[in-house]
Amino acid sequence: MTLEFHPLANIFPLIEGTEFGDLVASVKANGLRDTIVLHDGQILDGRNRYRACLTAEIDARFEPLPADADPLSFVIDKNLKRRHLNDDQRRMVAARLANLDRGRPAENAAECGISRGAAAKMLAVDESGVERAKTVIAKAEPEERAAVDRGKLTVAAAAQAAKLSPTLQRQVAEEAEAGNANVARSVIKRETRSAREVDLAKKQCTLPTRKFGVIVADPEWQFEPWSRATGMDRAADNHYPTSCTEVIAARDVASIAADDCVLFLWATAPMLPHALTVMAAWGFDYRSHLVWYKNKKGTGYWFRNCHELLLVGVRGSVPAPAPGTQPPSVLTPPVGAHSAKPECFLELIEFYYPTLPKIELNRRGPARSGWSAWGNEST
Repeated sequence: MTLEFHPLANIFPLIEGTEFGDLVASVKANGLRDTIVLHDGQILDGRNRYRACLTAEIDARFEPLPADADPLSFVIDKNLKRRHLNDDQRRMVAARLANLDRGRPAENAAECGISRGAAAKMLAVDESGVERAKTVIAKAEPEERAAVDRGKLTVAAAAQAAKLSPTLQRQVAEEAEAGNANVARSVIKRETRSAREVDLAKKQCTLPTRKFGVIVADPEWQFEPWSRATGMDRAADNHYPTSCTEVIAARDVASIAADDCVLFLWATAPMLPHALTVMAAWGFDYRSHLVWYKNKKGTGYWFRNCHELLLVGVRGSVPAPAPGTQPPSVLTPPVGAHSAKPECFLELIEFYYPTLPKIELNRRGPARSGWSAWGNEST
């Protein structure tokens, strides 16, 4: 008759794979060195040795738990001394211990489970980590839990992955088991970031007044040359009306921006300080920028400026692009009509934020599909 495992013994994971194979080989070669401890007719200590004996077809030896021993303390002491568990593996053990609240055998103090804090203390780990491990145990797929138990995946990563679909969780576990921890983390970050973007879009689209999570602006910057007599031949004023920085900064862009919003703001090299002033006036904090290299002669007093800048600013909490999806910071699409920006930049923004409501300020021509538009030349 096969013996059952005691619930307290099951707070520690069984060994599998090569490690279990080595144990079976040792039992075959040397016999069973340590006896298997029973309590209430169940195996309290020695589950792996018992399984190895069954596999090796060798008789196991049993002994009862000493009368003065506390079963829980006995199990923890034996396993922690015998095994080299990392912090996350101990967090999982503590979480299983805390999860015995409604099922722990009523034989010790108070006839109830162990609190999360007490379990954390017994396993020498942090209480918050135990709480994350409880999430893993409750919501993660079996393959993912096993990856944590075997020390291949962290509790923090597994708790994040537990929000993903079962298929993606198994993909994370497979990468982790193969030793590709960085790939597993990238999958988790990419998918959780995507889910966050979708949730944010749902929130913004249900606002009672129109708000946007993405704003792209190409202001009609007014650049003052050193000499208006000689420096106006290539000025933007020859192509469209321009506005001074104060006028642009005074626009109530904040009123159309959602609480969580990202701003993409075009600027030329000499207008960079003005663009940062406008960004701040509109309520955004600068984060980074792209460079559009135009591969043309360019203008400028200090250098021939062959590029424009696409500044990125945020307000609130907006997810940055998922790791591994960012392009180089310098792009080289061809130049079109004066001041017109290549559509590839909007395509990149759509790739980053496919579901957030979007508006383009100073748009030329009709609004891009799926976008709103504003400007003298928008239709």
